[in-house]
Amino acid sequence: HLLLFLLFVGPFNCFASYSRATELFYSLNEGLPAGVLIGSLARDLRLPTAGGQHPASLQPPLSFTLASHGLGGQYVQLDNRSGELHTSAVEIDREALCVESSEATIFGGSAAVSSSSPSPESCLLLLDVLVLPQEYFRLVKVKIAIRDVNDNAPRFPVPHIHLSVPENAPVNTRLAIEHPALDPDMGTNGVQTYRLRDNYGVFTLDVEENESGERTPYLIVMGALDRETQDEYVTVIVAEDGGTPPLVGSATLTIGISDINDNCPQFNDSQLNVTLYGNSSLGTNVAAVHAVDMDLGSNAQITYSYSQKVPQPSRDLFHLNESTGAITLSTKVDGDTPRLHRLIILGNGPGCIPAVITVLVTIIKVMMRPPEVVPRFIANEVEGVVYLKELEPINTPIAFFTIKDPDEKYKVSCYLDGDGPFRLSPYKPYNNEYLLETTKPLDFETQQLYEISVVAWNSEGFHVKKVIKVQVLDDNDNSPVFSEQLIELSIEENNVPNAFLTKLHATDADSGERGQVSYFLGPDAPSYFALDKTTGVLTVSTQLDREEKEKYRYTVRAVDSGFPPRESIATVTITVLDKNDNSPRFINKDFSFFVPENFPGFGEIGVISVTDADAGQNGWVALSVLNGSDIFVIDTGKGVLRAKVSLDREQQSSYILWIEAVDGGDPALSSSAKITILLLDINDNPPLVLFPQSNMSYLLVLPSTLPGSPITEVYAVDKDTGMNAVIAYSIIGRRGPRPESFRIDPKTGNITLEESLMQNDYGLYRLLVKVSDHGYPEPLHSTVMVNLFVNDTVSNESYIESLLRKEPDINVEEKQPQISIEPTHKKMESASCMPTLVALSIISLGSIALVTAMGIYICLRKGKKHHRADENLEVQIPLNGRINLHMLEKKPMEISNI
Repeated sequence: HLLLFLLFVGPFNCFASYSRATELFYSLNEGLPAGVLIGSLARDLRLPTAGGQHPASLQPPLSFTLASHGLGGQYVQLDNRSGELHTSAVEIDREALCVESSEATIFGGSAAVSSSSPSPESCLLLLDVLVLPQEYFRLVKVKIAIRDVNDNAPRFPVPHIHLSVPENAPVNTRLAIEHPALDPDMGTNGVQTYRLRDNYGVFTLDVEENESGERTPYLIVMGALDRETQDEYVTVIVAEDGGTPPLVGSATLTIGISDINDNCPQFNDSQLNVTLYGNSSLGTNVAAVHAVDMDLGSNAQITYSYSQKVPQPSRDLFHLNESTGAITLSTKVDGDTPRLHRLIILGNGPGCIPAVITVLVTIIKVMMRPPEVVPRFIANEVEGVVYLKELEPINTPIAFFTIKDPDEKYKVSCYLDGDGPFRLSPYKPYNNEYLLETTKPLDFETQQLYEISVVAWNSEGFHVKKVIKVQVLDDNDNSPVFSEQLIELSIEENNVPNAFLTKLHATDADSGERGQVSYFLGPDAPSYFALDKTTGVLTVSTQLDREEKEKYRYTVRAVDSGFPPRESIATVTITVLDKNDNSPRFINKDFSFFVPENFPGFGEIGVISVTDADAGQNGWVALSVLNGSDIFVIDTGKGVLRAKVSLDREQQSSYILWIEAVDGGDPALSSSAKITILLLDINDNPPLVLFPQSNMSYLLVLPSTLPGSPITEVYAVDKDTGMNAVIAYSIIGRRGPRPESFRIDPKTGNITLEESLMQNDYGLYRLLVKVSDHGYPEPLHSTVMVNLFVNDTVSNESYIESLLRKEPDINVEEKQPQISIEPTHKKMESASCMPTLVALSIISLGSIALVTAMGIYICLRKGKKHHRADENLEVQIPLNGRINLHMLEKKPMEISNI
């Protein structure tokens, strides 16, 4: 609809619309939450609103609409009526939006309108907003500049940076570090400085900034370097930005010192003296020279050569290996050969002055032939090396040696030279035959190679040596050995899956495949533990729960690759450490306690049981009362609930408390439970007589009152409950002309006339009424005096009041009121004769009471005439308690209250 509206209206208002084009600039920080006000278009465009000078009825409503819902529209919310622009739920990340261009989209913070354009580094969010209706129509270009915040730390593109410095680099040499740190933030929030954690006293860093603002770190050499002293420096390069607070990133910087040819070959000795027998065979090793160059690679290559001072005959007699420096006999020594040769040998290095050593060779002429040593090997021998398996038995034969004199003139003897478990002994019964054999088993792990010599000499002292090398062959005679037989581990519960536990390590002294160790779990290991066969890394694939199982114990095996394979076993114990992942738990959600009222203060009401499956401090539970703490208190350790004061059911019959249990973890966990305390009533309140209000009040009873007519009533209440509040009324004392004329209902307290009143029944009647409850264990009661004046009229009130003030002479009856009350519980008697005994006792007591009552009645009737004058001398019996209640409304009665 908006498009159709513009198509029809646009051609007629093109100039006006163009003239009303407007630009608004706002700026805010990146990363702001939804609902932050960017700006109000209506206010900043100064458009009239409903609250302006014109009446609201004359102003058409404004409408603000985004012209398009492109990339920028998802970051803002535009109120169509008010024109307020807010941030949306999509958070703006300046670095993500402006990664390739200096202009893009973002918003935030408190917006401010600016007439000037943003800086070139700004990241812009561009919006087109249409303002309608037609009379306010315009196209508003909204530009929102996103300000950078320091939300990115510097980061090096590679974790390890390698830099090579020649050892002859002069002080202040600058070397660029090719992998500077990157920080997506802009300006001062970007990388500002670099530093080394350890400069070894010979390095420092400098930073250079190019025209585009990029900062490149340079390594500066501050001291002399020597590769032969230290060929590598490993440190950490740290990049720090300029934010507040600053953020840092680091990488490992390895500085390698490259070699230069600053060392020349050197001999350890300047002269070497050698003796050579004249009968030596061709190729005999005469001597070997060796020079050392501390440099590396081609800089350390050494060649050996004769000096120009060495005569040609000596050169022809002795051959010098230019690579190894070995000197061998190259021609036969004869009678014309000089006896002394001075060989000057040069050790040559690239670009160096040669090192010099002199070898003096003295030739001893021999007129006889040396003894001969002829070996015949029994054990396996290849090129002079004898191979024996370890654990071969004692006296294993190695070789026979025949010793003889080629001239057959001299006696020849021999012996074994060298260390090792070997023996050379004559082999009987042959002469000049010797057997070489072992004296104890060989052990590859102790020594792998032996070098021994069979030396023969004749009676003239001429020696010949035959060198033999014995190589011990390895056998799978060693089992893998764990570094620890008991591997004790611990891990916190709720671990991440596949958590690393440890790396097992076992060694095998055997060589080759026989010494390669593989690792396996024992059969008692749970399935969720895994052991890498090659590396020995032990992991657990699932989360462990200490409350489910705290200790794990199982075996692991280390097996070598020999044949047959050998193995060893170690025990792994894993203790699962507790984390505070369980809240305290009450044994019940609701607790109810029944407590008798007037329970003494700080008495034990009940025990609140709570448990926590965690261990240690995490399982320690503290209890507290959330409400009612001014009355109740709870023992934190034992969970005993107590009341600080004695409780009165009549003031409050029940209490509802909330108990909170908090464990000792960090952070602490808690739970709560509801506690209901019900107060049980005890009989601590006697009945309270509300009517009559005074022992001095009286009622006029007309003689014409018919028998059975209600005269008055005694009304009482009891604050207790149940049986403790059931009230019974009884007359326990009477005084008057014919006091038995009145009776009281034990349930209702209504006093009625039993018999017709005669002329001689006139006068004052005083009835002592006992109001008793049915409390346990002891009923409580109150008494009240009911005064009835039988007469036609009251002629002298003062006389009656004087009678009321006198002490009455009333015999108190101990007869209990009989009220039929439904018992709450029936007690079963164990003895079958008990009901009969009770019934007989009641009948007997009733008969005695009846006879006594009849006797009293007869006596009273006889003495009635003699006591007519004193029949009204009655005195008030006071109430047991003061009455503060208002007189209850009573029904109108025939008898007036005088």
